[in-house]
Amino acid sequence: MDIVRCDGQGISQIVEAYEDGRIIAFPTDTVYGLGCNPLNKDSISRIYDIKKRSGKKRFPILGFSKKELEKIVEFNSKAEKISEKFWPGQVTLLLPIRKEITKQIENDGKLAVRVPNNECVLSILKQCKLIIGTSANISGEESILDPKECKMRLPEIDILVDGGEIKSYGESTIIDFVDDKIKIIRKGSVSKDEIEESL
Repeated sequence: MDIVRCDGQGISQIVEAYEDGRIIAFPTDTVYGLGCNPLNKDSISRIYDIKKRSGKKRFPILGFSKKELEKIVEFNSKAEKISEKFWPGQVTLLLPIRKEITKQIENDGKLAVRVPNNECVLSILKQCKLIIGTSANISGEESILDPKECKMRLPEIDILVDGGEIKSYGESTIIDFVDDKIKIIRKGSVSKDEIEESL
């Protein structure tokens, strides 16, 4: 496992690792995340193995901006308003995948997407545009806020971005849209009231 800092030299190593299909652990505004290129199926199946998770549940995708995420999912008018108010930040939206990329991302349903509010991961995304962003832990175990713990608990990671200990603001709130109504799938640091006020 290579350990890098979130500086110019570290980011060029991370981008290289991303392009080579390696698995990256990185800090976000909520917890340490595990990621790879979302179009690399072999890398994604390695993340399932590392997390000891079944391949049925799709991993969320983090994007540098809404513009980048619009390339893979379709925004409805409510999603537009919510993303304008809360991104970058702790709100994840479940949105329909664009038909033209279902061959690349095997999924005919929805994808969970967000723009994180963390300088380090945004500087990685500035170059990579999109990255799988699932929590760096074994499924069912506690999320990780300390890079030392990542190293101990997930030795199979290829490259660890040491962004220090995260002062987490809690998990992101996950929102789905059913018949044009918002449905909270997971309560997080942004409340349903705050979300409804943005509409």
